[in-house]
Amino acid sequence: MDHLAYEFFFGAFAFILGAAVGSFLNVCIYRLPRNLSVNEPRRSFCPACRKSIPWHQNLPLISWLLLRGRCANCGSKIAFRYFAVELLTALLFLAIWQSFSWQMAIAYWIFVSLLIAGTFIDFEHFIIPDRVTVGGIIAGFIASLAVPALMETNSRLAAGIRSVLAAVVGYVILLIVLEAGKIAFGKKRIRFDALTPFTWKKRDDDADLVVGSEETLWSDHFAREKDRLLLQCDEVKIDNRKFASVTLDFHYDRVAVEAEEFLLDHVNEISGVARELLIPREAMGRGDLKFLAAIGAFLGWRAVLFSLFAGSLLGSIVGLITLIVGKRVWSAKLPFGPYLAFGAVCWMFFGDTFLRWYVGLLSP
Repeated sequence: MDHLAYEFFFGAFAFILGAAVGSFLNVCIYRLPRNLSVNEPRRSFCPACRKSIPWHQNLPLISWLLLRGRCANCGSKIAFRYFAVELLTALLFLAIWQSFSWQMAIAYWIFVSLLIAGTFIDFEHFIIPDRVTVGGIIAGFIASLAVPALMETNSRLAAGIRSVLAAVVGYVILLIVLEAGKIAFGKKRIRFDALTPFTWKKRDDDADLVVGSEETLWSDHFAREKDRLLLQCDEVKIDNRKFASVTLDFHYDRVAVEAEEFLLDHVNEISGVARELLIPREAMGRGDLKFLAAIGAFLGWRAVLFSLFAGSLLGSIVGLITLIVGKRVWSAKLPFGPYLAFGAVCWMFFGDTFLRWYVGLLSP
């Protein structure tokens, strides 16, 4: 087999394998945040009609195009995300195969699969499951033992130690950022231009908070036991009790008003009109800490620093653009995991180039 035939055959294999892995990642992206098994049912199903999809209608990339993004059974629209994940995974698998040795390529295939799953789950649900983050840390450590070149050494022992230390560095750095951000920006005050109606309404184990035209899930505002949400109100009704000109002092499980305290488990609905809202905020979720630790376990400590820098830069640009075009509201959240993943992929392919450029700036 000549060189061109060899390159074509294995390049095609990498692309097809990536598309197939992307199809499985779509299963993970849909099921993991919903606490569904990725093994049962074994066959994929339509999210709308729940009918199992036969294999000939579940071919990576091809089926979505042939069916024009719709379920063959009920005609419901199948999100473009399914096609995008398969194509992105296929292209990354191909690019990795063409850029690295086969040993490193296999390790990086596992790595980018975790990045893609975490990215799309975070975009949709603002969480990154432990099976992605903690599983990624473990996978990165094992991959570093198997392929020490990931940690730029020939020693398996040294590679394992470097992998663990890089994971710790990633976690600790973001933990410091998280705690510092909580101290500096842990509260956000929103003063309304006019009296604004609000409702708090119990829903299963959670509740819906509606302030004006914005609706949020109650649990989204509370990451810590000491977090407080304050509502300055002209009128309030807590079930059948009425209050005037008071401040509601909410913790996740209770609310204090004047000298009384109500357990939210015993309250069905709170409504009224508000002048001002003070909400607790987090700089990021704790899943991001473990996500960066997984990046360190695969790529080393320098990748941790670069991913944090590049992710923060890109996230700031995106956040600024949404503010300029008026798409950001007080309740909007910005997932950080996808931007860390962007930095990690950039480092994986262009880390050496970046280092040479940076060293050239320091010593022209």
